[in-house]
Formats: sequence, C-alpha cells, structure tokens
Amino acid sequence: MRALLVSLVILAACGDDGGGGNGGVFGAPGPYFDHPMFFNLDVTDAAVAPDSGSLIASIDGHGGWGNGNTMQIDFSFDILAAPADAPMRTFTPTGDFYDPDCDHVAMPVPVGGNIEGEQGYACTGGDDCHLLVYSASQGKLFEMWRANIVGSDFQGGCLAVWDTHKEYDTTLRGEQCTSADAAGFPISGMLFTADEVAAGHIDHAIRLIMPNDRIAHSFVPPATHGTDTTGGSGAPSYGFHLRLKKSFDVESLPSAGAKVVARTMQKFGMYHSDGGNIALTGASDRYTTAKWDGLLDPHDLAALTVDDFEVIDHGDPIAVTNDCTR
Repeated sequence: MRALLVSLVILAACGDDGGGGNGGVFGAPGPYFDHPMFFNLDVTDAAVAPDSGSLIASIDGHGGWGNGNTMQIDFSFDILAAPADAPMRTFTPTGDFYDPDCDHVAMPVPVGGNIEGEQGYACTGGDDCHLLVYSASQGKLFEMWRANIVGSDFQGGCLAVWDTHKEYDTTLRGEQCTSADAAGFPISGMLFTADEVAAGHIDHAIRLIMPNDRIAHSFVPPATHGTDTTGGSGAPSYGFHLRLKKSFDVESLPSAGAKVVARTMQKFGMYHSDGGNIALTGASDRYTTAKWDGLLDPHDLAALTVDDFEVIDHGDPIAVTNDCTR
C-alpha cells in the first residue's frame, strides 16, 4: 500500500512553540497503514443502498451541503511526520476527552510544527484544532481533537492512536467508540494533498463533513460512532458513504485539480466523518511540493450538488449508545 511517492519538504526554522514558522518540520504524505483500509477500496461498481434516493432527498430537504448548500474544500489540516527523536509529551485531558474511547498516552510533538489552522501549537481560534502526527519509527498515527500547547502546558481533547501495522476489522478501534472524528474514523488517510492532485490521482476515499441536522442518530459501518444529530429517522446515518454518479460530466469542472477530485469521488467515494459546514477536507500545502494556487480552488467543486451522488450500501444502521468497547 505504500505506493504514493511524494516528496517531503523541509521548511524554514522557528521556535519550539511553532510560533514563527516551520523549522525542520516534515509533512507526512501517507499512506500510513501497512494493510488496506476501508477508504482504499475501489467502489466503482459497489451496490447502491436500497434507500439511496430517499436519503439523498432527505439531505436536500434539510438544505443540502452545509455552507449555503455549496460544496467547498477546507485546506486547513496538516499531518506532521515525527522524527524518531521527536519529544514525547503528555497532556492534560479536557472535557473533550472521553473514556474509554480516547487514549491518554504520551505522543510525539515535532519541534516547530502546528495544529489545524494555526501557525503553531496554540489553539488561538477556538476551532477543532486537530493535531495529526505520523510516527514511522513507532508505527503509529496520533490524531488529537482540540489540542492546545502553550509552552510547557499541553491540553488535549480526544486522542486516537492508530497502529499502522495492524489489520483493522470493521469495528476499527472499538464498537461505539469515537476518535478524533465523531464517526470513529482515522482522519489522515482520507485527507487529499496538493501532491496527490498534481500527480493526477488520489488513491483513497475523501473525508466528508456535513451539518448534524442532516444526519440521523445512528451510524453505519465502517463507522463505529455517531453524535447528537437532529436529521430524523429518514436521514442518512453517521459515516455514510457517497459516490459521485458515473453519469456526471467530470470534464465540465473548471480545473484539472477539480477533475482529479471528482474522478476520485467516482472510484473511492466520500465517507461522512464529522459535523460541520465545509464539505470536503484536503491537507494544506504548507509541507508539500505542489501548491494549491493554480491547481485547485476551494470553490472549484461548487457545481456538484447532492443529487449528483448516490449512497453506497453498507448495511443496516446501528443505534448510537456511546457504550464504547475497546
């Protein structure tokens, strides 16, 4: 599975809080897991859910995509590569840490890195502030929600540690267990990068975000968890899988990058992973060779409507009990 040959870039130096730049930090382009994961499967010809039409209609009836029913791309995530000597840091759990779902262990924090949407490790904007770190030497992917590091003070929400050598089954880290995403998925494996798009192919499904008033209070495998939602019984379940219809004219899209993403949606699809308003999630170009400017604009997929997609059959929904079994 380690087929993506993407260059790593060393960027300019900064201080140990990550406050002024990207000193000696590498991006981790993936793939991260030794064994194929659910998001690596070609679903071009996978069966459509029997109720796909009604599920799509339910999403439409609740307002379609978030953000004014416009498909947009978020480029705020970074996945850091931890060198073998990266400092291992312990954190104080906050109210966003759930037991036994989350892992209270030390994690590597590369000097000069950053959390989602920030220049350093301080969560100044009050957003999700994901901290994503891949350690090849440990064979682990560390994904934390609501990280905040200021000097020696490390506050953290839910940390999910993924064993990249393990062959996961459909219960992933545990039935009814969340992760740094509400669906219980790993985040990093579904973030697409500028280097992938520039190479002309993305070899995995894409992370999809939707407002929680579009989603039912249930989940469907391979998701292992859901959250408080108000979409009602006719809405799709947390973790549902969308595929762009074969009939969609990919060539009608405005950029080469948009066409690459659309073809990925037809081959691998998108897995609903968390609540929010910006539908698609890519990685920032902070640590990549290729850059998004001139390659893919956040609005290049605005022509795609919910009706251009179909729901792939993943079986019956499972009620959310929050009774996590690890």
